[in-house]
Amino acid sequence: MPLKPDVLQALDFPEVVQSYSADDSIRYALSIGIGLDPVDPAQLRYVYEKDLKAFPTMAAVLGCTPRPWSTMPETGVTRTKLVHGEQRIVFHAPFPPEGEVRSKDRIAGVYDKGAEKGAIVATERQVFDAKTGTLLATLQAKIFCRADGGFGGGNVPAEPVRAFPDTPPTHVIELPTFIQQALLYRLNYDRNPLHVDPEVAKIGGFPRPILHGLATWAVAAYGIVRDVLGGDADRLREFEVRFSQPVLPGETVTLEAWVQGEDVLFRGFVRERDAKVLDRGYARIAA
Repeated sequence: MPLKPDVLQALDFPEVVQSYSADDSIRYALSIGIGLDPVDPAQLRYVYEKDLKAFPTMAAVLGCTPRPWSTMPETGVTRTKLVHGEQRIVFHAPFPPEGEVRSKDRIAGVYDKGAEKGAIVATERQVFDAKTGTLLATLQAKIFCRADGGFGGGNVPAEPVRAFPDTPPTHVIELPTFIQQALLYRLNYDRNPLHVDPEVAKIGGFPRPILHGLATWAVAAYGIVRDVLGGDADRLREFEVRFSQPVLPGETVTLEAWVQGEDVLFRGFVRERDAKVLDRGYARIAA
């Protein structure tokens, strides 16, 4: 069944209200690799209930719709061929380490890349503090539906590309992932079997289950916070990246980052495969 852009764009997702606990915040931080050095005070602040802080990319797993559009057969999406293309978040206020959020998803656009090139589904979610009404974060994603192009939809809107400097990076950041990481990260929200079932991974064209794109995105965000911001995630204002290739759990992601005032440009590699896994990375930071 071909992808049905009209069905996707007509979807009206329910508003979601979700409570989360300090344990949820700790589990999320552990699932993105925080705490690999268990005596580092800058890491303990996100994984120890004493003076606990929530790592802000946790917004991506809060207030998620209980029935994702990618699981709806009526949309025509081939779920086994779906991968995360890009992810952006804007932080409007700090996340409490526990509380209640309110959110609502929407389909922001459906774009055809061609019969052999796939399609892009753009989504947006705003996350509010349910009790105060404070807007906490805005999330925007582009999902690459690799097998679903050719329906004759509009082209992907052109966006300005930030050029990387031709100077050496100001930071080279090593970020190891761990072999069980996808198994732990999926407990946050995304139970796609692509990340746990070897047979499903093979159907999707991968040698074994891959790490969630949002996990790799958050690992990179932590790397910027750790090595550029001295561990202070409250200074992170905006964070976005394009996913070039999936990361396999257990691989090390190496970020090359250029700090330019309040802007940070970065890209990520898995050296053991000579693979660029993250591109067009951008973070806006508070001075």
